[in-house]
Amino acid sequence: MGFDFDAAVTAPFRMQPGLRRLAEACDALTPVAPGSRHQREKLAVLGAFWHRALAVQPGFDAQPALQALMAFAAQAHPQAWSWDQRSGQVAAQGVAVDAQGQVVQTGLGSFGLGDEVQRCLNGLPPVWRQTGLLSLSFCEDFAIVDGRDARIPWLAVALPSHWAPEAKVGLPLAAVHAPVADNALLVQAAAQLARLVCGPERWERFVWNVTDQPRLHAHPLHTAPERWLDTPVAQAFWRTEHQTFMPLPDLQQAVFTIHVQVQPLANVLDMQPKRAQALHDAIASMSSNVLAYRGLSSVQPALLAWLTERAAAQPVPAPPPVPAPPPAAP
Repeated sequence: MGFDFDAAVTAPFRMQPGLRRLAEACDALTPVAPGSRHQREKLAVLGAFWHRALAVQPGFDAQPALQALMAFAAQAHPQAWSWDQRSGQVAAQGVAVDAQGQVVQTGLGSFGLGDEVQRCLNGLPPVWRQTGLLSLSFCEDFAIVDGRDARIPWLAVALPSHWAPEAKVGLPLAAVHAPVADNALLVQAAAQLARLVCGPERWERFVWNVTDQPRLHAHPLHTAPERWLDTPVAQAFWRTEHQTFMPLPDLQQAVFTIHVQVQPLANVLDMQPKRAQALHDAIASMSSNVLAYRGLSSVQPALLAWLTERAAAQPVPAPPPVPAPPPAAP
């Protein structure tokens, strides 16, 4: 599972749903390694700004969908998450949370002082603590899509890509996509998209951008509004999202997962001239509105010139295999 560069980076670039069926063998969840980048950034966000990451529409009952998600996580990754229909437990973190939101330290975690996760969870309202433990156990962020009214009534998004989760909760998908540049296809397809992802098939999509922002957490209130002041294009970052939809047809809902990754763009293109050319063509075909929305207006000429150089570079051939030594004489 991961970001599919060849499927996602195409020209001419279009803002569109871009859904494709998710193979049954593909997993929608990625357990975190204790102390990993995803976990550390989520700990920072949930510890200081949880109200900007965890949000629910008044009156919405998220428990049926959450219980389905937690049961799926326990089945798919029993080493990372345990669930008995009431309590969630993560042995590697040494933490369990019961149905009332009581946090129990079952042992020491394997990084830091060993109680970082427990201290973070105790700072959350009890109703959010099981969700917080789940979020800190997997790379993905989560949201619930309601197919009955095409709204997003619940969010647990600690690592947003330049959008504010607390401002999107309860909105119809069409309104969620309203600020997106060249959004006609997204807005027109919003209701149909909600019905489609709510079952019975599984779907995925890919989102990408070139950015000067190295962090996974990119809430607009916590990132500088002026972009590309200190980051030359040769040191740009490649930000991607692998999004999946776990359908819950009986509820007419789906759990939306978002796996954000950020890495140096040069690493992604290393000895990959075809990738550099594909990315050049996609960015060259973006409208001025899309460039502005993605923060690329000022840097597009320099970025295209750098990508042209990378596309012209010849890939370094792999060294020949080293022959095996002859067998020793008897």
